[in-house]
Amino acid sequence: MEVGKNIKSYRQQFNLSQEGLAEKIYVTRQTISNWETEKSYPDVHSLVLLSHCFKVSLAQLIEGDLDKMKKIVKKEDIDLMDCYTKKMMWAMLALLFTVFPAFYYLDWWGMLVYLPLAAFGIYYAHKVEKIKDNYDLKTYRQILAFSQGKTLDDLETRIEKAKYPYQKPLIVLGFILAFAVLASLLALIYVRFLP
Repeated sequence: MEVGKNIKSYRQQFNLSQEGLAEKIYVTRQTISNWETEKSYPDVHSLVLLSHCFKVSLAQLIEGDLDKMKKIVKKEDIDLMDCYTKKMMWAMLALLFTVFPAFYYLDWWGMLVYLPLAAFGIYYAHKVEKIKDNYDLKTYRQILAFSQGKTLDDLETRIEKAKYPYQKPLIVLGFILAFAVLASLLALIYVRFLP
C-alpha cells in the first residue's frame, strides 16, 4: 500500500525519526515501522493525526491506496456476482433435468426434489439482484461492462436507462420461453425413453 511509503517520505521531509513521529501521534516506534514496511495499516484516528502532523490532507496521505481499495472491492463484487450467477444457473439446470423424472417416479414426493432446488436457485438469484442494485445495473450492457470491471459513461448510462423499461421484460420473457421449451423437450424425451 502507498500509505507506508507516504508516511516514510513525509517523516523524512520533516526530519523526524520513527520514535519522534511515534511520540507526536501517540503510538510506539514499532507501530510506525510496521506502517512504513506495510506490515500493518494505520487506523482512521492515526491517519487524521498523521495528516495534521505532516500538514497534508487525508487524500494526499493515502494517495494511491484509495484507487487500489476501490478496485479490490470491485474485483471482489465481480467475483461474487460471477459465483452467485453460476450457482443460480446450476440450480436452474438441475431443476430442468430433474423435475420431470422426480414427479414421474415419485409422484407428489417429487416436491422433495423440486423445492430445495428452487429455493437454492431463488436464494442465489436474490444475491445477484442485491449486487445489481448496489451498482444500479439494469440492462444487459451495464451488467456486461460490470463483469469486465468497467463502467459506462454518463451518455451511455442514460441510453441504457432508456432501454430498461422494455429490455428487462424481454429478457425475462426470453428466459421463461427458453426454459419452457427445454423443459418440454426433456419431458418428451423422458416420456419416450423411460418405461
